[in-house]
Amino acid sequence: QLTMSLNSSTILNEENAQGAKRNTECLESLLQAPSSFQDNPLQQLQLASQEVLEKAKKSGRSKCPRCNSSRMFYCYTCFVPVETVPTKEIPTVKLPLKIDIIKHPNETDGKSTAVHAKLLAPDDVTIYKYPCIPEYEEKRHEIALIFPGPNSVSVKDIAFHLQKYTKKGLCASDDDDDDCSTDELLKQAKIEPEGEKNPSEGISGSRSEGTRLKKIIFIDSTWNQTNKIITDERLQGLLQIELKTRKTCFWRHQKGKPDTYLSTIEAIYYFLVDYHQEILKESYKGQYDNLLFFFSFMHTLIKDAKCCAGKE
Repeated sequence: QLTMSLNSSTILNEENAQGAKRNTECLESLLQAPSSFQDNPLQQLQLASQEVLEKAKKSGRSKCPRCNSSRMFYCYTCFVPVETVPTKEIPTVKLPLKIDIIKHPNETDGKSTAVHAKLLAPDDVTIYKYPCIPEYEEKRHEIALIFPGPNSVSVKDIAFHLQKYTKKGLCASDDDDDDCSTDELLKQAKIEPEGEKNPSEGISGSRSEGTRLKKIIFIDSTWNQTNKIITDERLQGLLQIELKTRKTCFWRHQKGKPDTYLSTIEAIYYFLVDYHQEILKESYKGQYDNLLFFFSFMHTLIKDAKCCAGKE
């Protein structure tokens, strides 16, 4: 949900020619000078140098090396940086699990922040355009879906609830659920020799196979479009997780929705921070901050432009 256009008509949306001229001049001055991080709620992030983005914004739109389309910073259809943004100068982030992003077919490519995740964590992120999505049924004991709802759980409760999913799989049937003890569950889970487990594939804070989360699913759409995807039979029965304590910094926040409804890249970032602390039980030292590399830059640019336009 990110617009790459930097022209004054789309960012400033002026209602008269005089105001448009004044604000165009102001925006042009912003594009020629480093953005100020004053009052930026994202300023505490430990980010790689954004000098490459500063240079790219001064030179304007550039070609996508794959489809030759004119873009700003990156191509949102090919998931690659444009010619003025060398790939080697873009940070890469290694994630502790895989991420699938399911994109609504009517979601405008240029407004989506999902592409940020693919650009910055290319080895761990896959984007699907609905209805072309994987079958998750056989893997539901190791997959969770980020989505608010009456049955959603918090990040810290993931291990407990995934254990119940595995419990059903180990027992003869759901009717035998009460007869399948926790001791039996853990005994079954430990069949795999401890020394052969790959820590990067599971939860280090919980040793049983039943609590090993391997993939997280995010839905990329406006909140009014989510119903079609969330009710798809292929997503039924998955553990749902809700992020309740974070507030969005997104400049396209939808009216009438609570400020805890995050943009896609924010949801991915905040989930991973919570996962790192609550499940991996490790101190967070900015390991995933660069997922907001593009987001924080655009946030600052647009905030400064709006401030210059007298909208704040």
